[in-house]
Amino acid sequence: MLHQILQDMYIDPELLAELSDVQKHILFYKMRQEQLRRWREREMWEALEQTDGLRPPKVKRGMWAASAKHIQWLLGADGEVWVWIMGEGPGDKPYEEISEELIAERARLQAQKEAEELWRKKEAEITKKFRDALANEKARILAEKWKVEMEDRKAAKTLEERIHEEFKRKEEEERKRGEEQIRLQEEQRAQELYWSLKQAQLQSQANEKEEQEWAEQLRRSKAADEERSRRAQRARDEYRRHSLRAIQKGTVAGLSSRFQELGQSQDQEGRLCQQPPGLGSLPALALPISRTWERPLRPFSRDAIVRWFKEEQLPRRAGFERTTRCIAPWFHGIISREDAEDLLENMTEGAFLVRVSEKIWGYTLSYRLQKGFKHFMVDASGDFYSFLGVDPNRHATLTDLIDFHKEEIITVSGGELLQQPCGQKDSPPDYHLLFE
Repeated sequence: MLHQILQDMYIDPELLAELSDVQKHILFYKMRQEQLRRWREREMWEALEQTDGLRPPKVKRGMWAASAKHIQWLLGADGEVWVWIMGEGPGDKPYEEISEELIAERARLQAQKEAEELWRKKEAEITKKFRDALANEKARILAEKWKVEMEDRKAAKTLEERIHEEFKRKEEEERKRGEEQIRLQEEQRAQELYWSLKQAQLQSQANEKEEQEWAEQLRRSKAADEERSRRAQRARDEYRRHSLRAIQKGTVAGLSSRFQELGQSQDQEGRLCQQPPGLGSLPALALPISRTWERPLRPFSRDAIVRWFKEEQLPRRAGFERTTRCIAPWFHGIISREDAEDLLENMTEGAFLVRVSEKIWGYTLSYRLQKGFKHFMVDASGDFYSFLGVDPNRHATLTDLIDFHKEEIITVSGGELLQQPCGQKDSPPDYHLLFE
């Protein structure tokens, strides 16, 4: 099962949900090791291809271009970089007041500039208007030969001056109206620019707040990464601890001796216990037989699980006590996680049972905590029994795995030690289909 996961670099989400935290971390650690191995292998082949001239070498660009720009800092009297924080220097106004004044001044100067430009255009229009009107009037007078008809040329001159003054007065009035209009437009524009700049400032403050929130999220993400790294390190330490302990206990050896006590069982007929009610006689146990069917990658039905158990697990004495033909008190059939937790509900911490899994070719060890439960998946798809993802602790029989963890904790973080087996509550027992 572990070999298949590492080959595909994929684990089914339903199967992943069944794993304990330690099993998940160890499994991810081994997947990461496989990724690094593949990456190093690919790098080695690329280096060999470049050496043989099959591929041009990679060109690495420098960090800085030849025309990179440089910065020269302004130094203070003490020779250090001169720094001034607005609003914090001696005699400085508060930052908010300085900001308001800067915004108002920028708005006023921009509005004044726009008003001057507008007034130049307006003044040019007024001058042209009255100059053209005066020229037209003079042309009219000249055309009608008004001066020739006037006997008193002085009266004509006076009339001309009066007309000229009248036009000048009207021009001044028009100028005043234009100046007033420009002034009102300048004030209105100054207000518009002020609110525009104020809005930009608020937007800048909002962006700064978003950046701070993003920085906080980044900090939390880094903290979570560090916590995952610590958990992974604990998982690796757990992996090495199991490996060393298994070697010390002598349980990592091959499976050639897993049935070494089987021959002695013929001399212990007097020790055979009474068979569970409703099961009839159990089949005679024999050495492992050759597989008579092609096992799928994963269980697809209850019938397939029963067939797998009968053809592959019964010859290995799975679920039996070590030296008798009695079914172990902790063994259960194909029951769900909820049923297992119901059985363990009223028991003390350390109580446990082993049930046939519907997710993998193997079992699930359900364990009672002081508050809650834990479930550990046991891989039995090969010629050994081990918690999924933990290679060193390979046990020849399912009973060996259980007995091992009656003395050795399952995980350092949890300190799980198998103490009290949880037996059957109903009749016939929930494993009767496996032995029919």
